[in-house]
Amino acid sequence: MSISGKSRIYGLLGDPVAHSLSPLMHNVAFNQRNIDAVYVPFHVSPGELSAAVDGLRALNVAGVNVTIPHKEAILPFLNEVDSAARLIGAVNTVVNDDGRLVGYNTDSSGFLRSICHELNFQPDDKCVVLLGAGGACRAAVVALAGAGVGQIVIVNRSLERAEKLVQSFSPRFPNVDFLAYDYSDKDYLSALSHADLIVNTTSVGLHGEEISFLPLEHIKGSALIYDMIYSATETPFIKSVQTAGWLCADGLGMLAAQGEDAFFLWTGVRLPAGYMKKILVQR
Repeated sequence: MSISGKSRIYGLLGDPVAHSLSPLMHNVAFNQRNIDAVYVPFHVSPGELSAAVDGLRALNVAGVNVTIPHKEAILPFLNEVDSAARLIGAVNTVVNDDGRLVGYNTDSSGFLRSICHELNFQPDDKCVVLLGAGGACRAAVVALAGAGVGQIVIVNRSLERAEKLVQSFSPRFPNVDFLAYDYSDKDYLSALSHADLIVNTTSVGLHGEEISFLPLEHIKGSALIYDMIYSATETPFIKSVQTAGWLCADGLGMLAAQGEDAFFLWTGVRLPAGYMKKILVQR
């Protein structure tokens, strides 16, 4: 990689950022596609976010990804926010258009591309159960509802939080049947037995924990299972459902796919599906 005064700068705003795989997959892609650019991680504490965004303009940084804890906090500092990102309430990709900063959310599109590519999921009229009711769930809802699923069941430890999401999204997607349960509701078990796709959007499993709120015996054999968490050695959840014979995938494909979508927003170059995941798998 050769960097000059003409090289375009891209990066990642987050706290922490040292663990991120994004610099690897973007820099390899820039190099392989002969694009004169470099991607670097910027460690930005919450109190410094406003100054960091000003710095993007001052230094003419061409674009950035945004990760925890800034995905929601960055919205007021941008000139424009894409409609999907506004609906989700979070931005993970920013494009610098001559000082005008525009925010997007490629987590949503990356999630949809990942489940369709890796699980061959066909959204039309399908029933989906989403575990959790946080930001990752919101991104999944927007992706799935926009793609034409028939029913979305949001299940969360706090029923009130799940119900708030249903109330928020139901008017936006009137053709989708939204339901909300907590993990103790017997109707949750019924929903599991009918689900075509089950997605863990919680952080459970990030540190090797088992998912105790998903009884596998209630899942039909043809169901597809997706864990937004990823691990170099596979999460306990993915290991257990693989052993039981379900078709499943973890969040590495989503990480790669959202990166491919961000890469397209920045460069206009559409990478083939799975391009960045191959980079990560071969690291």
